[in-house]
Amino acid sequence: MGEPSIVVEHREHLWYLLAEASQLEHGIMCQYLYAGFSLKQSVEEGLTAEQLAAINRWRTILQGIAVQEMLHLALVANLMSAIGAAPTFTRSNFPRRSDYFPSSIQLSLLPFGEAALTHFLFLERPEGMERMDAAGFVPVEPSRQPVTLDEDFPRAQDYATVGHLYRGIADGLRHLADRVGERGLFVGSPQAQARPEAFHMPELVVVTDLQSALGAVEEIIEQGEGARGEWQTAHYGRFLGVYDEHAAMLAGDASFEAARPVLAAFTSQPFDLAEPQPLVTDPRTRAVADLFNMGYEVLLQTLTRYFTHTDETPEQLDTLVNTALGLMTGVLRRLGNALTLLPVGPEHPGRTAGPTFQMYYQMGNFVPIREAAWLLLHERVRLLADRCTGLATTDGMPEVAGAARVLDRLLERLAAQVGPGVC
Repeated sequence: MGEPSIVVEHREHLWYLLAEASQLEHGIMCQYLYAGFSLKQSVEEGLTAEQLAAINRWRTILQGIAVQEMLHLALVANLMSAIGAAPTFTRSNFPRRSDYFPSSIQLSLLPFGEAALTHFLFLERPEGMERMDAAGFVPVEPSRQPVTLDEDFPRAQDYATVGHLYRGIADGLRHLADRVGERGLFVGSPQAQARPEAFHMPELVVVTDLQSALGAVEEIIEQGEGARGEWQTAHYGRFLGVYDEHAAMLAGDASFEAARPVLAAFTSQPFDLAEPQPLVTDPRTRAVADLFNMGYEVLLQTLTRYFTHTDETPEQLDTLVNTALGLMTGVLRRLGNALTLLPVGPEHPGRTAGPTFQMYYQMGNFVPIREAAWLLLHERVRLLADRCTGLATTDGMPEVAGAARVLDRLLERLAAQVGPGVC
């Protein structure tokens, strides 16, 4: 039996679906990054040279797929901008169990291993393919009632696969373009589009009409599940190769553990989760986790400004992109690696922390005025830099010290664009 049809009768239906797709891509990306951070990094962690070589291959694959999920997030943002919607980079905290997304699509932070790979394969499976999710991912909510053609307001719709969601979005784009005309549908400014040269992503499609919009959707589908019947080099096929190689290594050595003993522990109970979550109680670990979460918050703030910018100059837009990339590679990567070696606390003996990408509020409190937006961004980066420098000075942690040096350079570039009077 096929998946239910996705209904798009009004622009608002399309906005809703694209906002959901944005949160889905964002959450999936964080899962992959968490699994990548959890991987061991040296033979001193109980690995043979052969095992370490395999882990390094898997890390490279995970990072490559996570980068493509970032691309998908940017493509969805371009689609939203093109139809007159503001791109969104907020999301719900982990774990998400049968509430926001369809009941079969659930997200959780898992260390690299059989369970994580089974879960990733389930999420990336091509439309029409049957696979079981990992243990613990059990739908508890009933199926949603289908949206009818006479409904004027958007609401959640069911889909079993990510590919089917995007095919529904593509069908909706065609339908609305036919109803209101391409000029009526694609009302966004071309200047608001993220361009491939800015992010060094040649596959980033600038969306200005129906053809480019459908091209952006097809890029997402083909990279994830593959073109119909051709999934070997897509995310699904690449994860399947890792799954098979990991299973073969376990068969040869049942004691093989590729991941550190990470636990998805938070610095405080997430505001949007009712079920109590593990908490970091070790003071040093908590300090690093706070730094990571603040760096992640600033990254989302930077991306939001780029994708909703107003009268920024080309130099200012370049500064936003370079700030985002610097935060990803120079700050979050360092702090994420440090966390996976630090203890959660005495309540969880033998377990280390990891980056949980914690959200402390639903981000959306941004103003369109450029001067204010940049001052607030500079203020937050300066606070993060001060906190990193302080911890590096008192604790001597090399990863934190490295992040502090990167932040000082980013702060200097931001200050040059904010203008005089910035401390």
